[in-house]
Amino acid sequence: MRVAVVGAAGQLGTALVRAFSNAPKHEVVGLTHAEIEVTDNDAVAGALDILRPDVVINCAAFHRVDDCEARPEDAFRVNALGALHVARACADLGACAVYISTDYVFDGTKGEAYTEEDPPNAINVYGASKLAGEVLTRQACPRWLIVRVASLFGPGGASSKGGSFLDRIVARARAGEPLKVVADTVMSPTYTPDAAAALERLVAEGCTGVFHLTNAGRCSWYEFAREALTLLGIHASITPVSASEFPARARRPRNSSLKGRVIPGFTMRPWQEALREFLAVHSPA
Repeated sequence: MRVAVVGAAGQLGTALVRAFSNAPKHEVVGLTHAEIEVTDNDAVAGALDILRPDVVINCAAFHRVDDCEARPEDAFRVNALGALHVARACADLGACAVYISTDYVFDGTKGEAYTEEDPPNAINVYGASKLAGEVLTRQACPRWLIVRVASLFGPGGASSKGGSFLDRIVARARAGEPLKVVADTVMSPTYTPDAAAALERLVAEGCTGVFHLTNAGRCSWYEFAREALTLLGIHASITPVSASEFPARARRPRNSSLKGRVIPGFTMRPWQEALREFLAVHSPA
């Protein structure tokens, strides 16, 4: 099976290229931003027509949440119109269009983890643009797979955001700085190698529909930071605070935790186990 990964240089894209390369019966082609511009319909159609993939995984995204509020046209151009271009090219080739989406399509008012059956209701531009990308992918391509991930961590960090949350927390803790971390926002940490392995299984099984791919369990950012520092043996002053202490341009859902349906032959392990593995091999900062 020939699989094209659009946005292959990103944190999740890199993990996906590795996961599909290590799995049998796949031929993987990673496409970076320099090699394919999703906002250019002709460029997308031309690049994919040359490759003739069976599956296209669209990881391309404008995901700086506060910047999306200031630049909504850019957010929708990449996250929605770009998704449409990829999906239409997939339809022309008879390929499956896989769209990587986000927990931010939900408003955060549910008292427990969101499932695939819950109706989305985005409360910021980023979430709205990704939700539009979901709709356009489903509308434009007969074979589609929507995958929602959340709060990514893993090798490579998040360079476009100035480093990952863990990078910043660990660096400040090691420098002896007191830490204040939000404790009233709940999410589902997602280890990129685990999400990539799960998506490889979905593709190999020919699954379609909407899937939530996050590690099992949920926590606040404070609990996530505290667990990381404990695992690293770093003693730091860390105080739980409200999100209101960190005002931002974009509204964030207070609960964006996700719970996914069963994947045939695959189980997403608890986030604590994934974090322990990550820190043992890739200690931040």
